[in-house]
Parts: sequence; structure tokens; C-alpha cells
Amino acid sequence: MKVRELMTKNPVCCTPETPLADVAKTMCERNVGELPVVDNDRDLRPLGVITDRDIVCRSLARALNPLELAARDCMTRTVVSVTPNTSLEDCCRVLEERLIRRVVVDENGRCCGIVSQADIARKCPSDVTSEVVREVSQPVAA
Repeated sequence: MKVRELMTKNPVCCTPETPLADVAKTMCERNVGELPVVDNDRDLRPLGVITDRDIVCRSLARALNPLELAARDCMTRTVVSVTPNTSLEDCCRVLEERLIRRVVVDENGRCCGIVSQADIARKCPSDVTSEVVREVSQPVAA
């Protein structure tokens, strides 16, 4: 199976300038925990990602007012990506090695999808899902 068969296509994205309140509202409306951060709505070049955890840890936990911040203030600037032609096995390996729950799908420098643990759980055998969840859930050394 290839990533293109299980990815969520054309995910909603934000830009670094998107107000954090709008990011959070979009996450709630779309029932997602991560948005790719792209350079602009036309080119969709991935610059990073922002998760609900990023918002909490990089604003509220630091006593910053999230209503005064933008995505750029809380985003993770590292983009971990695969391509639509990446095999399921390789995609799962990336998630496991990087201890992440989602990966951006990048085709020719454009964000075209996202693969989450939920996508894997819905479309893959239970043994694949349990392996990914087990490996990604390993504690990180402090």
C-alpha cells in the first residue's frame, strides 16, 4: 500500500501569520490535532506544523496570551514528510523513528496531504496500527 491510498488529501493548512485563535478554531471545526504551516495559500510549501500540544506548551504553559500570538510563535519548524509514493511500511517507519503521530505528504514542494495514526488505524491491519502506536508512544528521555 502507498501513502496516496491512505492519506488525507488537501489538508487544511495555515500560514505563519495565521492568528493562533484561528488555528485553534480550525482544529476544533475540522476535528484535527495538527495543521501544516505553509508559505502561502497558493504555493503550499511546507514550513512546519502546529499541533494542539504546540499551542499549549508554547503559549499557555509559558504564561503567554495565545490571543496575541500567531502560528509562527508556536509552530514546530521541522517538517517531517513523505511522498504519495512512499510505501506504508516506510511511512510507519518514519513515524516510529521520529516518535511523531502525523507526517506531511509533500509532492514537488507542495503540501498535498497528511497521514495520521487515525488514517493508519482506519485503513490498515490492526497489527500495523498497534506497532505504530506502541513505537510512537515510547517515552522520550528528558
